[in-house]
Amino acid sequence: MKYFMHNEFEIAYFDRGDGEPILLIHGFASNARVNWDGPSWFSTLNAAGYRVIALDNRGHGASTKSHDSADYAPSNMASDAAALLGHLGISTCHVMGYSMGARISAFLALDYPHLVQTLILGGLGIGLVDGVGDWDPIADALLADDPETITHQRGLMFRKFADQTKSDRLALAACIQTSRVLVTREQAKAIQQPVLIAVGTKDDIAGDPFELAQLMPNAKGFAIQGRDHMLAVGDRTFKAAVLDFLGSQDLGSHDA
Repeated sequence: MKYFMHNEFEIAYFDRGDGEPILLIHGFASNARVNWDGPSWFSTLNAAGYRVIALDNRGHGASTKSHDSADYAPSNMASDAAALLGHLGISTCHVMGYSMGARISAFLALDYPHLVQTLILGGLGIGLVDGVGDWDPIADALLADDPETITHQRGLMFRKFADQTKSDRLALAACIQTSRVLVTREQAKAIQQPVLIAVGTKDDIAGDPFELAQLMPNAKGFAIQGRDHMLAVGDRTFKAAVLDFLGSQDLGSHDA
């Protein structure tokens, strides 16, 4: 991994391959390697001729951890992604985010529209604007001394995932308090870029992708059949849909 500094955060990232750049933004409690490299997104996109850039969000992976919840507002996290593109001299690119990463990607498109040529939102549908349920029990699960005492099913799922990825649980608990800021319907309508929204049919977190697509002027939904929130990210039909979507777009001139 490589590193750069932004607003006192050291941000770790991968930069692999040549061609049109695509920036990948991972989900909550994950990191670039687990979210993208493990499910073969790097190799899939590199083989299709794309330069793949993927960062560890602040509070995750090899990037700086903060226990201050204010640091994790989506616009703050999107600013790291924008700074990374500036650091690499990339003036516009494709952007794909999963779950929390999709929310960050949406704020990146809103705050820095010139940087985002196309947008792929995975694992987050209408929940982007309507919310994704009560996540306070997940914060409690992350802070629990003994995971055996956790009775909240979703909380236990994320606690196990955080332990599996050897995450800083205090940083994640701080992150989950503020990273759920909603995009308003008016903001969703203002995202002008071509957008692909993909959600598993068994995902009980993300919300309907087609309902969100209807709010945006240039978006389409895709149902990842038979997949839940955790398994949808590596699904082969999701990969095929992403490659088809990217292949139909013209990035135009960019700085490589």
